[in-house]
Amino acid sequence: MLGLLVFAVRARQQLASATDVVVPDRGFSARNIAEVITEFITNLSESVIGHEGPKYVPLFASLFLFILGSNLIGLIPGFTPPTDNFNVTLALGVVAFLAYNYYGFRAHGLGYLKQFAGPLLLLAPLMIVVELFSHLFRPASLAIRLYGNMFADHLLLGIFTDLTKVIIPVIFYVLGTFVSLVQALVFTLLTMVYVGLAISHDH
Repeated sequence: MLGLLVFAVRARQQLASATDVVVPDRGFSARNIAEVITEFITNLSESVIGHEGPKYVPLFASLFLFILGSNLIGLIPGFTPPTDNFNVTLALGVVAFLAYNYYGFRAHGLGYLKQFAGPLLLLAPLMIVVELFSHLFRPASLAIRLYGNMFADHLLLGIFTDLTKVIIPVIFYVLGTFVSLVQALVFTLLTMVYVGLAISHDH
């Protein structure tokens, strides 16, 4: 968290001190990294949710950066990724769950509850039960997927680093970096889908 806060403060300082905010900094800077990530998440949210997607970028980008940073920490020798702990991944799943339901109620009011009844009134009692369980399983599903992948990745990296001290571990560090990025992206993408479904007017 401290690393992410330092990064955010540095990016903000660089953006505030820029003579022209449209022109990117030269070279490798916190501002350039932040702008690339923001643009990527914004474009992704627009493709998944539509024109309302950018309104939710603060949530999506925060989840993505936190999960990516947490995953990458596990690649530093002697460190364990926070996402290797089920409590952390479950908390992230609960945040996503609360967020998309909040946005759903904000977009539709109490009419949001109609989504749980299904299209046919006759099947409403059954659909309510099915939809309730479906929604309640979502945070657990997000948590288990992220936890399982990061636990396996960290365990595999540790085993091969212990067995072979040179060359071979490099392959698994590259693979670990790829897995860290993909898992952060998958969690964020699924959260986008849930938000998109919650705020959708096409029931």
